[in-house]
Amino acid sequence: MPKITPNYVEMKASDLPASKTFYEKAFGFAFTDYGPDYAAVEGGPVQIGIAAGSEPVAPMPTFESDDLEASLAQVKAANGEIIKEIFTYPGGRRFECLDPAGNRLAVYKPD
Repeated sequence: MPKITPNYVEMKASDLPASKTFYEKAFGFAFTDYGPDYAAVEGGPVQIGIAAGSEPVAPMPTFESDDLEASLAQVKAANGEIIKEIFTYPGGRRFECLDPAGNRLAVYKPD
């Protein structure tokens, strides 16, 4: 069984610069920009990413896996609905799924 640990929360922002400014001023966060559509607060036990866009509205818990393919198989075996099959992004690969309540989750493996 793969080791899967929660360590990332991803949120959407219809106005990414305004959201970054809010988190910088309200909480003192420092962001790393990954292109014009994504920024992340890194270095803590739980990291936060903000992606440009409006869907999904709720934060998306993201889990790190040491074996992404085995994790995908495990989620499928648990009847999780796969929304996005494994894809590559800057920093690793991931897939996205829905839990039984309809909450969107992501599972990733860093490069």
